[in-house]
Order: sequence, then structure tokens, then C-alpha cells
Amino acid sequence: MNLAELNKVAVAMTTPGKGILAADESTGTIKKRFDGINVECTEDNRRDYREMLFRSTEGMKHIAGVILYDETIWQKAKDGTPLVDIIKRSGSLPGIKVDEGTKPLPNCPGEVITMGLDKLADRLPKYYEQGARFAKWRAVIDIGAGIPTYSAIHTNTHALARYAALCQAANIVPIVEPEVLMDGDHDIDRCFEVTQWALKTQFEELYHQRVALEGIVLKPNMAISGKKAAKRAGVEEVAEKTVKMLRNCVPGAVPGIAFLSGGQSDEEATAHLDAMNKLGPLPWSLTFSYGRALQHAPQKAWSGKSENVAAAQRVFSHRARMNGLASMGQWKQDLEKKAA
Repeated sequence: MNLAELNKVAVAMTTPGKGILAADESTGTIKKRFDGINVECTEDNRRDYREMLFRSTEGMKHIAGVILYDETIWQKAKDGTPLVDIIKRSGSLPGIKVDEGTKPLPNCPGEVITMGLDKLADRLPKYYEQGARFAKWRAVIDIGAGIPTYSAIHTNTHALARYAALCQAANIVPIVEPEVLMDGDHDIDRCFEVTQWALKTQFEELYHQRVALEGIVLKPNMAISGKKAAKRAGVEEVAEKTVKMLRNCVPGAVPGIAFLSGGQSDEEATAHLDAMNKLGPLPWSLTFSYGRALQHAPQKAWSGKSENVAAAQRVFSHRARMNGLASMGQWKQDLEKKAA
């Protein structure tokens, strides 16, 4: 393990003004997105869509790293250029999603465990050779009646810590993502309580697996009301409670924190990130690792048509720039009105 190199990559991934594009949707997930815009989910269409994002010169100025799906990291653009090379030329780092999705957690109804540790040690060097300098593994923790259980929190954070140790052994920076879902009707305080429990357990597990915190990036959810909550917490409350939660749980040795959007609307995810950065100074860089909140608008603008590529790239560039400003606490809502 080369900790100096891992730290250099982790710092670059969370550079103020830049964030991470999560373009690692599984084939099933991107099919749902494509169904919404009436685009057939073929390998060529998936490649063309992602190539369009990676070739967005203005948009990629605000992207420090791109998380890829296994299919995408091996793909070549229409002109034969490997997609990882297009990403590198933009000044961004290629990364790879390495988990294999979730399965029901035995004896824990309504809870899941993320799969993929088997053979991960063999897969990582191949990804490194292909250009990946960081990886992602997502654990899923749901809030509901009687859940999460200790079993779900412990099992998922333990798997994340083992994944992180394997990544560092392969000189790949692990993104550690214990996601507490915002799908329920819980209030912000319940989310705060569960996320704090998950994060405290996560750092204990990372310690037991001897993971060097200087060489990781944390990808948590924000402290936020459930989507079905009777009353949603406002931007300032989300920012204050999330920063308090992170201060309680995340050691200063971690170089950066890149939030997931978790189902928030595009502008909501930007506003929350901006409000947190306005509360600084903070021990770590706070930025974004958004999927849907960066891609929803460009997908609609593109709609599978080559004549829409330039317009879709302008929309992507706008969202990337807005989030880049939010990562420095410099976003203003009136900038949204000047959208491309």
C-alpha cells in the first residue's frame, strides 16, 4: 500500500470546486432511466450517453472523478478511444463500482446485505491496470418499524471495511458509502440518530480492518427528512444537523466527504451542499458524488437523439458548475435562473 499516493488521489477527488460524477448505474437501473425518456437500453446507447457526458468539456471542469460500471470501464467511444482515456484527458480520475448489489439479510426481514467481497482481491488489480484509481461500494440501511437492526448495521459496515482494506492493498482509494435511505416517513431527527449510529460503527470497523483514513473518501447521506415525512426539514436545518452529525463521527484524518444525493431533487441537493459549506471552516472538504442529481436534466435533454447532444451537454455543464460552486459555499439560487 502506497499511502502517500492514496492520500493524493483522495485529496484530488474532493478538491473544492469539483465533485464526483456517479455514472455507475447497473444495466437494470439505467434501463429504468432510459424507459423514462423512451430510449432503448442497448449497449451502444448506454455508451453514447456516457460518452456524451465525458466529452462535455465545460461540465467535466467541475468533475474530479467518475464512478464507472463494469461494462463502461472496458468500453471504447464511437471513434475507438477508450472511455477511461476520455475521462483522464478531461483532468478527471476514473473509478469503478465493485459491489454486486444487495440480497436479503438472513433473519432480518426488510433488510439487505451488499454482495461482492468474494474474488474482489482478484478483480481490483485488473481495474487498476485499466485506469481505475478509486472504487465504490454501497451499503444500504433502511429506516422503518423495528429497523435498522444491530445485525444490519454491523454486517454492512463490516463488509464495507473489508472492501476498503482490499482496495487500499491494491492501491485503489475506497469510497466508503453506508447509505441510510430517505424513502420512509421518518423525520430528520430519526435520520440523524440512525446515520450517526451507522457512521460511528463504520469508523470502528475501519479501525479494526486497519484501514488508513488518510486514503479513503466517505460518501454518506445527509441528515434529511424521509420523502414521505409529514413535514420536511428546511435547507438550514439539514445543513446544521448534517454538519453536527459529521463532526460527531468523522475523524479529521479523512481528507474529504462526498455526499450522495439519495433521491433529492437537483436543486435541493445543491442548496444543501452549499449551506453546509457556508458553515465552515470544517475539518474535511465537503463535496458531491451525485448520480441522478447531475444526470436527470441532461438525460431528458438528450432523449437518445444525436442532434440533442450539444444541448444536453450544456444542461450537464450547468448542473456540474452549480454543484462545484456549492462545494465552495458560493452557490446562489438566482444562478439557477441563468440555466443553459
